[in-house]
Amino acid sequence: MSLQETVAFLIEERERINRAIEVLRGPVKRVGPPPGKRSNMSAEARARIAAAQKKRWEAFRNKRTAPG
Repeated sequence: MSLQETVAFLIEERERINRAIEVLRGPVKRVGPPPGKRSNMSAEARARIAAAQKKRWEAFRNKRTAPG
């Protein structure tokens, strides 16, 4: 077997192995919303969430610095 035949054989074998790996892995599953369909949060909703988080941090800081 010549060098070129050996290289061609190895390339074909690599392609067969790659196809077998793809079959064994199965389809790739996406995480998150479909592309282009993000749910946008309104400014009001962001403000409510920010206010609630600030309130939680304030309670945490007050609890941590309270004498006792």
